Amino acid sequence: MLHIQDLHAWYGEAHVLQGVNLQVRQGELVCLVGRNGAGKTTTVKSVAGLMTKVKGSITFDGQEILGLPAHARYARGLAYVPEERRIVPGLTVRENIRLGLLRSPLHAREAEIIDEIADTFPRLKERLDQQAVTMSGGEQQMLTIARAMAAKPKFVLLDEPSEGIMPLLVDEMFEYFTALKKSGVTILLIEQNVELALRIADRAYILDQGEVVYANDAAAMLADASIQERYCAV
Repeated sequence: MLHIQDLHAWYGEAHVLQGVNLQVRQGELVCLVGRNGAGKTTTVKSVAGLMTKVKGSITFDGQEILGLPAHARYARGLAYVPEERRIVPGLTVRENIRLGLLRSPLHAREAEIIDEIADTFPRLKERLDQQAVTMSGGEQQMLTIARAMAAKPKFVLLDEPSEGIMPLLVDEMFEYFTALKKSGVTILLIEQNVELALRIADRAYILDQGEVVYANDAAAMLADASIQERYCAV
């Protein structure tokens, strides 16, 4: 469903991605791991259309998307959950979720979809009319995920969803990711908690200094402590 080939990306003169190759098949949950600064976030930003200087090939659902703007990629069913959360201040939880439907053909079903999301995320259901920025960090992260899922995407890019979140909420999130996968949604997950990510993933890639240095089934990588120590240890 996603095929990245010889992907290069730059921040100014800094050549961050240096020929990344990876693929995610339909219905898979694939994790992308590696140390801070390895290029993981740059990879998913490139897929989402948020990098200005890139070259190579990104094929999504059988079509080249490298030249498409971010909103066109979203319209094709490719959602992105950023590391920074980006909750919009001044808006309620409900209004933040509505933002995910602005360019969606599902906009007409807004009330129904928000009810569905509220049932999926009980913590948000209790806070729909609360100012979103007054929630805890974990609740804001749930809102970011809910906002991305409002348009019912086919593919979700998740960037460090567990960062700074209490373990109880992390467990809830990862149960949700597993349920998403079972429902047919394809996922590319960046996660610093390598063991947790590998336990729910089908396959995994390790990125180091802007290149894929290792790829294997998630179970095999989970069992190989030496590989994790070599490329993922802080």
